[in-house]
Amino acid sequence: MKQSSNKTVRKLPIALRIDQTNIDSKASLSDIKKTCAEVKKYGFRGICVNPQWVAAAKEELRGFPARVICLVDAPIGDSTHEERMQICLTAKNNGADELDVVASLRDIKHERWEQVYKDLAEICKILPAKVIIGSGYLTDKEIAMVSRLVKQAGAICVKTATSKDPLEERELKEKAHHLALMKKSAPGLLVKASGNVKTAKDARAYVKAGADIIGTSNGVAIAKDK
Repeated sequence: MKQSSNKTVRKLPIALRIDQTNIDSKASLSDIKKTCAEVKKYGFRGICVNPQWVAAAKEELRGFPARVICLVDAPIGDSTHEERMQICLTAKNNGADELDVVASLRDIKHERWEQVYKDLAEICKILPAKVIIGSGYLTDKEIAMVSRLVKQAGAICVKTATSKDPLEERELKEKAHHLALMKKSAPGLLVKASGNVKTAKDARAYVKAGADIIGTSNGVAIAKDK
């Protein structure tokens, strides 16, 4: 699926920016079908699911122009490179359009930059990838460095966080700072915001701070809250 340019994305309405997310470990097939129905009803950008639900989501959204996105190696990217590659290849075979892959936070915190780059560069060859850097765990210097590496590795987007990231509990001002820093450090790359985005006001604030894409499980409430 062709990726929109950064300039085009900046003009999109909120609903078309949202990756409606269902990464609940207890989710059932009926839950995934419900989330897919929401994607179709409100015209969201896509659905983000855990690996085991990619095929089901693809089937539910067959013929509908929404991306099926596979979350890879949450919450801190601690699987081996080989395991991560296998998850991504399986996701592709099951019909995923994109990957939301967590960078190895252990490698980032130990400044193993070459290892971070090599891992992501191989993964980015499989499918268009949005790389989750876990910004709530990182210093400004680390956010800037890993954002640059994400761009160099060939990703389409750098993303703040996934579930259980400390960023979820931070104030909007700090979240906005992370987004601005990511955009400055990786110019031209899309930026995806996540972490307790609950209302249209929240979403608009993220967009104003530089987010091109919004990851949330609250897409319906946001779409209704105009």
